[in-house]
Amino acid sequence: MEESVNNRLGDTAIDRTERDPLARKFQKELSAGLVALVLLAILDATEEDLYGYQIAKRLGREGGPVSLVKQGALYPVLRTLSASGLLASRVVPSYAGPPRRYYRITADGRAVLAQWRGIWRDTRDFVNEFTEKTGETT
Repeated sequence: MEESVNNRLGDTAIDRTERDPLARKFQKELSAGLVALVLLAILDATEEDLYGYQIAKRLGREGGPVSLVKQGALYPVLRTLSASGLLASRVVPSYAGPPRRYYRITADGRAVLAQWRGIWRDTRDFVNEFTEKTGETT
């Protein structure tokens, strides 16, 4: 019994979701909208246009040892944001492989990002109000 508790304490969020279908479903639904918010924030924070792999590397570096976003999940979100006018993109030939699509945030993307940041803060504060309480009873 003690060994299983110790193993669980050493687990990462990703390890838990890979073994638990309900946790995997919860993580997938939670991540769906957050990926778009994070991608806009990354592109807002840089002066240069970035292609998908560069964005994925920044997610890995900024996200620490546990990344909640798989690289393959970025591309559909980037395409959706671009189709919505929140990102602009351009294709550049590459000497080392296939052409790369570079993205940059648009003025509309910055306006939406500001709105989404406010929504995120409100949502985070609401969730924390209920999930961060310890030992309180009503």
